[in-house]
Amino acid sequence: MEDLFRAYWWLLFPLSWFVFGAYQSWLSYKANRDTLDLLKSYAASGREPPPELVARLNKRWNDDDDDGDDDRPRRRRYRRYRYGRDHQAYQFVLFGVLCAGFSYASYTDLYGAGEAFVIVAFVMGALSLASLVSVVLGRGPKV
Repeated sequence: MEDLFRAYWWLLFPLSWFVFGAYQSWLSYKANRDTLDLLKSYAASGREPPPELVARLNKRWNDDDDDGDDDRPRRRRYRRYRYGRDHQAYQFVLFGVLCAGFSYASYTDLYGAGEAFVIVAFVMGALSLASLVSVVLGRGPKV
């Protein structure tokens, strides 16, 4: 069992991501179910529910930054503008540093897995170069 964990330790990360996604979906389900129960109580008493309550069910994702208006393209454009070039420059630096770290690990044959670290270093280097090209070409949104 211990050898199995040593060989596949990295599976903990995607599995934890799946567990977190399932938990988030369950919380969203509970929030929608509670909203529906509240709407049923309004209907049973014969009162008109507030429009904010109905709008909450119309949203695909229940996040707090959405105020119910349907200006999704404008919000996406603002989000891309806000996280545009600075975010891509950050990605360039992050992937570059990760590439350097994995290159060092492959050079020193850290943990006896030098070949695996070479592959990861190439992937990180490719992601770093892609981020650099994106920053240089200025593929930002036209606001």
